[in-house]
Amino acid sequence: MSAPGNRGRRQAEAERNDRALLQAAREVLAADGAHASVASIAARAGVGIGSLYRRYRTKEELFQRLSALSLEHWNEAAERGLADDDPWRGLKGFITACVEFGQGSLSPVAGTIEVTEQMAASSARGDELLAALVARAHDAGVLRADVTAVDISLLIEQLGTSPLLDQLRKQGRDDLVGAAMEARARLVTIALDGLRAVHTEPLPGGAPSGGLFTERWARAPESPA
Repeated sequence: MSAPGNRGRRQAEAERNDRALLQAAREVLAADGAHASVASIAARAGVGIGSLYRRYRTKEELFQRLSALSLEHWNEAAERGLADDDPWRGLKGFITACVEFGQGSLSPVAGTIEVTEQMAASSARGDELLAALVARAHDAGVLRADVTAVDISLLIEQLGTSPLLDQLRKQGRDDLVGAAMEARARLVTIALDGLRAVHTEPLPGGAPSGGLFTERWARAPESPA
């Protein structure tokens, strides 16, 4: 039998490898889209492909795990936002936390993986929490009246990815990553300022429907051979 110390070290190593795999998968997805290969993910994480398959039987299972974690983070950030006494600060903190986490990086897998029951339940809870954040900000008069929860979701997705950061990381330009992250933080602040109720010019077009954001996650039927 293995000594307790050896088991503890192996478990700690497995947890480190898992965190590295999940982070690598998120980064490779952002750069390569849904066609990201498990070989690229394993290489980015610095682990063997066998280690990846011991943890996740298929690429779909890995992406489902990533999606579940992303939804959990969304909900936790929304709950923290609602716990803030200041409606604007709570909404801003929620958006910023989601952008920094890179929520939009998983959009390429929409429609390519099965939505599990856990994912569906977490998503429904997230919709409720975001609706509460938006309603509270509207009631307080700090969020422009024509901004909807779907607008916020789409904004987070747009800001959660950064082509510049992805390119620099792919090039291995660690010397420029810090400056690129600061530049993105400036853009996020500019975008958040556009949500404030002080702006009087109406937004163009009609408000986007919830289906625009969610229906793409329905798996497309396979074409007949």
